Amino acid sequence: MGAIGTASPPGFLRAAGHPLRWQLLAELAQSDRHVRELIRLTGRPQSLVSYHLGLLRADGLVSARRSAADGRAAYYSLDLSRCGALLAQAGEALHPGLRLAPTPLVARASPRARVRVLFLCTGNSARSQMAEALAEARSRHVVQAHSAGSRPKPVHASAVRVMAARGVEISGHVSKHLDAFREQRLDYVISLCDRVREVCPEFPGRPRTIHWSIPDPAAARFDATDPDAAFERTADELEERIRFLLHQIGHDAPAQEVAQT
Repeated sequence: MGAIGTASPPGFLRAAGHPLRWQLLAELAQSDRHVRELIRLTGRPQSLVSYHLGLLRADGLVSARRSAADGRAAYYSLDLSRCGALLAQAGEALHPGLRLAPTPLVARASPRARVRVLFLCTGNSARSQMAEALAEARSRHVVQAHSAGSRPKPVHASAVRVMAARGVEISGHVSKHLDAFREQRLDYVISLCDRVREVCPEFPGRPRTIHWSIPDPAAARFDATDPDAAFERTADELEERIRFLLHQIGHDAPAQEVAQT
């Protein structure tokens, strides 16, 4: 028989097993954060938070992206797909009966009211329009998605083409100012742009707020051989993030139903 008891624990368990690293992972699983926020949320000094963020980055669990609003700051993001894969491997390493199965997408959403999600970016021309359409389509319209911007401008042609290639039509979408939603009931408000996060107003009913630090594809270096390349990358990132968002919505739905009754 093999010496199972002497085997080292999987790398994910070693990386996530430290209390502070687990707390950092838990915070980043909910929203992209900058270091100042993580210091406040964990109650730990900057040197310690930065050290453990560095370890998580070295393990490929966390990445950093320079803020578009403040170039001196960086937003940290958690790779949920990698976490899921490593967790599944860790379970199977212990016993084949411990394979992980994700909860169904929005399986527990309220039958009485659609979940209302507002996506925000500065121009409401690409990222938030794409996110709105993907959330509606991938949830099979259980989610009622909207989008708006702090300085709206016309929907970008590349965003329309990239979405059409994925079977999602946004050619009829129009840009809207975020003020149009100030008095509306929302369940989630998700900022996709570092700049709009700085000016995002409070919405009634205290919706859950989430930040995804996603670069503006329209500001990326133009590639004449593939003019839609940056928009494809943005769509790929949105597809992955929205997939996890729909799991979160399905998990949160019972609590929301209680709050609405």
